[in-house]
Amino acid sequence: MQPGNLQPSTFNLGLIGYPLGHSLSPKIHTAALKACRLQGDYSLFPIPPEDKQALQDLLIRVRSGEIHGLNVTIPHKQNVIEFMDELTSTAQAIGAVNTIYMRGDKLIGDNTDAPGFLSDIKQFIGNRESGIGKSAIVLGAGGSARAVVYALANDGWNVTISARRIEQAQQLVDSVAGYRLQVAGYSNLQSSTFDIQLSTFNLIVNTTPLGMTPNTETSPLPDNTIFSKNTFVYDLVYNPRETKLVRDARAQGLNASTGLGMLIEQAALAFETWTGHNPPRDILYQAIEP
Repeated sequence: MQPGNLQPSTFNLGLIGYPLGHSLSPKIHTAALKACRLQGDYSLFPIPPEDKQALQDLLIRVRSGEIHGLNVTIPHKQNVIEFMDELTSTAQAIGAVNTIYMRGDKLIGDNTDAPGFLSDIKQFIGNRESGIGKSAIVLGAGGSARAVVYALANDGWNVTISARRIEQAQQLVDSVAGYRLQVAGYSNLQSSTFDIQLSTFNLIVNTTPLGMTPNTETSPLPDNTIFSKNTFVYDLVYNPRETKLVRDARAQGLNASTGLGMLIEQAALAFETWTGHNPPRDILYQAIEP
């Protein structure tokens, strides 16, 4: 648990975002509480993006000790920053917060998306990492891409960012480059003109929402994309459990995964920050089995 705070007898935790109807976080954290034999609950706090007062009021409840920890999802990962007393180095580098807690008398904004992604990708690639090289292409340049690019660049990967909005990709390149992390560049992501040689990359990561339910037959890559047999494909989308991108990659014999593992890992890291307990991952997976 974060230093400077006594462990409560009951943990009141929750998630800020909008909308939150399909969030898996309550199931994950409820299972974590039970597995670690802790009393508590995990609540959803749907706050519209324009309601800054409601956001501030909720964070006051964290400051008072009524709420012991919050996750943050779209659209508030950047909105909450102005209300934080401090950001961890990871949250500051990424420019987004997904975990909030008190440390002493300070409200801290952290980001477990980056280490959660890296932890899962290392399990996914396994001990073959050293043999496949470290060249990655990240599709998209939004908030999720920031965490992924930071994680990969900080781990020594050469990263190319491909996005429809060139200016957004350039902003991401510039912001990450400011932290002396390796980023190769950016390109234009359009199905009709996608001319990047994917065979030059060891890892393809989709951070766009393309392929997410209900648009399950869409993909960030053209339909006739031919993958290199040595390429790993990782899709942050986890609903459905097998996206079109992952299905297409697996059909060509590639090792491919959705972002369910990242979801579990970032949740477990946040839970450990709040409670001091490291929840068993198999229990968390079981909690969200369809």
